[in-house]
Amino acid sequence: MEDLVIRDADVVDGSGADSYRADVVIDGGRIVAIVQEAAAAGCQRPKARRELDAEGLVLSPGFIDMHAHSDLALLRDPDHSAKAAQGVTLEVLGQDGLSYAPVDDRTLQEVRRAIAGWNGYGEDVDFDWRSVGEYLDRLDSGVEGRGIAVNAAYLVPQGTVRALVVGWEDRPATPQELDRMRQLTAEGLEQGAMGLSSGLTYTPGMYAEDAELTELCRVVAGYGGYYCPHHRSYGAGALEAYAEMVELTREAGCPLHLAHATMNFGVNEGRAPELLALLDEALAAGADITLDTYPYTPGCTTLAALLPSWASEGGPAEILRRLADDDTAARIRHALEVTGADGCHGVPVDWDTVEISGVGDQRLADHVGRTVLGSARLRGEEPWATARRLLLDDGLAPTILQHVGHEENVRAIMRHRVHTGGSDGVLQGAKPHPRAYGTFPHYLGRYVRELGVLSLEECVAHLTGRPAARLRLPDRGLVREGYRADLVLFDPATVAAGSTYDAPRTLPTGVPHVLVDGRFAIEDGRRTDVLAGRAVRRSPV
Repeated sequence: MEDLVIRDADVVDGSGADSYRADVVIDGGRIVAIVQEAAAAGCQRPKARRELDAEGLVLSPGFIDMHAHSDLALLRDPDHSAKAAQGVTLEVLGQDGLSYAPVDDRTLQEVRRAIAGWNGYGEDVDFDWRSVGEYLDRLDSGVEGRGIAVNAAYLVPQGTVRALVVGWEDRPATPQELDRMRQLTAEGLEQGAMGLSSGLTYTPGMYAEDAELTELCRVVAGYGGYYCPHHRSYGAGALEAYAEMVELTREAGCPLHLAHATMNFGVNEGRAPELLALLDEALAAGADITLDTYPYTPGCTTLAALLPSWASEGGPAEILRRLADDDTAARIRHALEVTGADGCHGVPVDWDTVEISGVGDQRLADHVGRTVLGSARLRGEEPWATARRLLLDDGLAPTILQHVGHEENVRAIMRHRVHTGGSDGVLQGAKPHPRAYGTFPHYLGRYVRELGVLSLEECVAHLTGRPAARLRLPDRGLVREGYRADLVLFDPATVAAGSTYDAPRTLPTGVPHVLVDGRFAIEDGRRTDVLAGRAVRRSPV
């Protein structure tokens, strides 16, 4: 007898097709039978050791978070309800060109400091890997050898590769260095990575010229992977930056997935149709393009990411040295406040839009939840003085929310036929962005039920079948016989994000059951002790 039958579910299968009512039978971690209501009339209904009454609930594939920053969280937090409670069953890690493999001892320490704002410094993590394959093996082992809360895929981080080979200097790679970066990229893909990511407003990835990126993308294309850039600007010059990535990947013959694709800052208000026209033209010409977004207007990054690229050359220690020097700090301030630093997307910073969301040193916690301008006023000083002191005293660890988005752009982009969902969820800090805990229920509650921006079937396809197709996963992302039983049951009448800007770690409502590999990670709305997640590796070409 099979393990489980989910009885009388409204199945939204991830393809975009109309929903249907069915019994779904699960055994050995896979869907073994789907008996639609009409077919079951007059016949004996399937039985199993356990039955779950799904009356009134939608059964869909588990959600795929195409842009996640859980690279260390999955190893340190067996609960991981931030994602499991949303119905997420697979996260794509290694984002924005910076993560923890491939590394050597030097690069690992540099990267840990550089992205402490995203993941913490990792004092409680045993960094017992150096290669991509070893990191994926570590995910398989997970917490005390028992696995991880949800599945995880990985992108080779181009900035980390460049740090390992070239260092943190702003210069072109030599031919020998480029060969070594090609080799490391190929090795990561051979070991199971899905593709390559870049953070082209973050050091040292931003120092790569297009010719260098094109050569790496040729390697990715040869392995059937995709390129996922955080491109060079989401503000002034955003359209040019998108066009640059489209042309670069066309030249390389490489599929393109645009990370957290949006149009931010005042210069881009109402300009989403121009981006979509650019993409439609490329798609009509045969380009292979997808994108992900989160359903919120503020962005989230580190405070240090706003600095001009020249101030970040050489890595974290050099950034701190420059900030400590009064003359150099004055130049940094001018770039930020007057000319518009490339780290701030070419737009002069408005300190009233930059909210401190987290710090590493809890003695600085009184800054959290305030804008830099608001915190500065309390201290009777200029905003730059507050920002500079925070960076120095907290070792570049502060994270920020940047309130620079536009709702009409968010809605227009999420309607596009190549759109997928990605939380870009940073789990660090006392007051993280609510997208980390709420992205997927927010899509279903706010943008499907309340606003009707997407139909339920369309939205589920955006969050499941379409991302699985981009990842080239042969047995995930759809409710089909033979597919992995990574599934979510939610109430379409009540599903909603619980997280808010004031209470960002509140869990969602209306998601009573989540299965990972056929086992309940969430049951009756509560997290179980199941750790069924593993590394999901690239399928061979």
